Amino acid sequence: MKASGPTRPPLAGQHFQVAVIGGGLVGIAIARECARAGKRTLLVEQNDFASGATSRSPRVFSALPALEGGNLGFAREILRERDLLIRDFPHLLQRTHFMAAVGNNSPRSPLSVRTSLWLYRRIAGSSIDPAAFELAHKKLERSLDSTQSFALLDYEDVVCDFPERLAAEWLLEAAAAGVVIRNHLQVLAIDLAHNRARGLLLRDWTTNTEERIESTHIINASGAWVDRLCQRSSIKLRKPLSTGIRSSYIVVSYFPGAPSTPLLTDGHDGRPLSIIPWNEQLLVGPIDTVDPSDPGRIAPTPTEIESLQKSLFKLFPKARTARPEVRFAFSGIRSVPFAPGLNPANASGAHALYDHEADGAARLISVIGGSLASARIIARDCASKIGIRDSSASLAKAAHASALLDQWASELAHAGSISEDAARSILEWHGARSEDIARMARSSMELRTPLCQHTDHIVAEAVYAYTQEFAVTLGDVLLRRVPVALGPCWSESCSREAVLRIGAVVGWNDQAAGAALESFETERTAFLQRSRTAVKLTTAAD
Repeated sequence: MKASGPTRPPLAGQHFQVAVIGGGLVGIAIARECARAGKRTLLVEQNDFASGATSRSPRVFSALPALEGGNLGFAREILRERDLLIRDFPHLLQRTHFMAAVGNNSPRSPLSVRTSLWLYRRIAGSSIDPAAFELAHKKLERSLDSTQSFALLDYEDVVCDFPERLAAEWLLEAAAAGVVIRNHLQVLAIDLAHNRARGLLLRDWTTNTEERIESTHIINASGAWVDRLCQRSSIKLRKPLSTGIRSSYIVVSYFPGAPSTPLLTDGHDGRPLSIIPWNEQLLVGPIDTVDPSDPGRIAPTPTEIESLQKSLFKLFPKARTARPEVRFAFSGIRSVPFAPGLNPANASGAHALYDHEADGAARLISVIGGSLASARIIARDCASKIGIRDSSASLAKAAHASALLDQWASELAHAGSISEDAARSILEWHGARSEDIARMARSSMELRTPLCQHTDHIVAEAVYAYTQEFAVTLGDVLLRRVPVALGPCWSESCSREAVLRIGAVVGWNDQAAGAALESFETERTAFLQRSRTAVKLTTAAD
């Protein structure tokens, strides 16, 4: 069995009606929308799907930024879309009790925040038990900085711990609709002829070969690379299309008094700050900065990391004493519509579609901006822009209520000859597709083996990622399809263990296993910036 899954047929010389560049959540949604309308569609991504801004986000699907920006109609549209996502993917998106803490030193007034959240609750609704408010308030009040007085305000929003998994689900739906899917395939240039975009020059990094394809319409949804791709293709822009906003985060271990529910507040410098319980850890950030540099080489600066820790210590004095471990830090970069001298605090989640006909590249559309929550809205707008009307509605799925999870886990454990803990872990990431993984696991003990001693996730999930979910590298699997390597206990020894267990099933020899391990550790270190931050943060904020 090949670790890279099914062989990828060459693309050279093929013609598509739509070619989508960029495999973030937005690009995947666009390709799926076009294919469901009957268009022969290609989706290409230079790295791996969801490896950019999608996996480097605050992991919250919210309409609050649109509301606070004064766009009430767009906020309502996001909320309608979000309700459909919760219906379709209840294992990935959960309604969650949030709190906002507005201190007496905050640049925002408690009244303005209270008004925004009141309106948000009115249009979004809320299912939070009021009794939970009081308990959460008391716990948080005991932990927050006693030198400030805080107004604590409640609302409900939606968390998606792993939007990478949502991307994988959409990829499978896109493939079922007919999309030709390629990751690790870079667009070197957009072909232009007679003032029209005609096709793409591609480099397949899995074979190190170049190919050309033709396409009637081309959609540049490459995010932070949108302007660079135009420049590489000799498309002369009258002004930049986008501004890159780099968002930096730290992930820390729990400490006594840490918030148990997502918290929105202000950092020590007055900038907005969120603290999100995530993956048995705390996600703290962001610090937003305008960054025009190469999106492929971004990283949080030592100053940003120190500032985030200082904010955490200022808000929670017990954290200074407890010294929570900083597991890792990372940065993501997103594009927003270009504005000279943009203040990152004023960058909204709005999106824009730019038609390049006036630039001598008719039938090329660039997508700028957007958010995880608005991905399917952007997809419909984009499809409409190229003349697609009334494309297929989202697939109806049977939502499994949380009350049935125990029964479902028990049935899955029996079907796959695995433990109920393993079955529950698989269900939380794979939903209805868990049954396919359970059938695979039943066939051998090696497939039922945990990926490492710290996790209930099993080798069958990794093999499923390779054979069904378009994973090519070990990083594609362990950082995005089965993201166990983002957990609090993962280490280099876990990576070696996973390589041995996966390799025993897919047939890696010693050389292939060594290459997979080396490549994975290089990607993981570059993404998570663990080694660089550990020394710095032991003395930060003293």
